[in-house]
Amino acid sequence: MNNAPIGIFDSGLGGLTVARAVIDKLPDEEVVYLGDTRHTPYGPRPVAQVRTYTLACLDQLASMGVKALIIACNTATAAALADARERYWVDAGIPVVEVITPAARQAVTATRNGRVGVIGTRATIQSEAYSHVLAAVPGLSLTQRECPRFVEFVEAGITTGAELEAVATQYLAPLKEAGVDTLVLGCTHYPLLTGVIGRVMGEEVALVTSSEATANVTYNELVDRDLLHEPRGGVSPRHQFYSTGGSGDFGRLARRFLGPEVSSVRTMAVEGAEL
Repeated sequence: MNNAPIGIFDSGLGGLTVARAVIDKLPDEEVVYLGDTRHTPYGPRPVAQVRTYTLACLDQLASMGVKALIIACNTATAAALADARERYWVDAGIPVVEVITPAARQAVTATRNGRVGVIGTRATIQSEAYSHVLAAVPGLSLTQRECPRFVEFVEAGITTGAELEAVATQYLAPLKEAGVDTLVLGCTHYPLLTGVIGRVMGEEVALVTSSEATANVTYNELVDRDLLHEPRGGVSPRHQFYSTGGSGDFGRLARRFLGPEVSSVRTMAVEGAEL
């Protein structure tokens, strides 16, 4: 079991930011990544549909013998975390790590004036997932904003340009007006847009991503359960990358965003991922 891979699931490319952090934090571990490119973006979809897609993809990863599951998608986490933890952690003993709580905790540590902003997909913001996690923090003011087009830009490989900056300026205006000093990028696609987001928000605003914090939680879970991979003695791990749609563009963009670890991307048919 120790030498089994870590399963990482996302609606598309965004979870590669989490995969990058996990690979850096746990260099002996193998990663199996599955992006549901056939159904991306998840943000505009009904919650029940997102839950169906998420659990079908997690079922696929679990069937591959992974020792831990990371839901590297805020929308999927908001829609299916409770079901996933019962199905895999409680029933099958597979730890399930998510991305919302680690980012929220990091934001609480980072803020200086108690004004925190969250940007995310429509489904994530409407779920109030971040509000629930941060509700117990005294004196915290939370401002949230839906940024649905950001995922579309990333999935198209667009991370700079006048059109993107104009959209970012419009989306982020309410957060600047609210005076937030910390902004949670509440979608794992958004760290790929930190250049334009940071430019619009200004250098004084701290940008919080879930990637590093999620990698830290994954590390701790594996250590606590004695599931770390045995030392490899200089042998590089073999990572696997899959998408549910065509893998051509995904492979090209995955190599651009994550690096040479993405040697190839294969298409995976996921049973039950339809309504």
